[in-house]
Amino acid sequence: MSFEAHLKEEMRLVILRLLNELPSYRGNSSTLHSGLNHWGLSFSRDQVKTELYWLKEQGCIEVEMDNPAVMVVKLAERGQDVVEGRARIHGIKRPSA
Repeated sequence: MSFEAHLKEEMRLVILRLLNELPSYRGNSSTLHSGLNHWGLSFSRDQVKTELYWLKEQGCIEVEMDNPAVMVVKLAERGQDVVEGRARIHGIKRPSA
């Protein structure tokens, strides 16, 4: 696996973890971008949105609002299962025990 692929898997897991910690399991792309930077994962806002669309396709999140400035997303049940280690999706890093 390339280092870039490893970083994407890590980024996707961290996004799900951040949503799992937010009230109502909801957040926006700007807040998630800041959260990723806090954890040492520096990606552009465009990259964050691209990964949010990918997570939606996997059934891990729901997109509640999508406009050019910001996306509002909510953690789906499948995404919470991934965060808690009950489900595994190829392309998302498995959480540590």
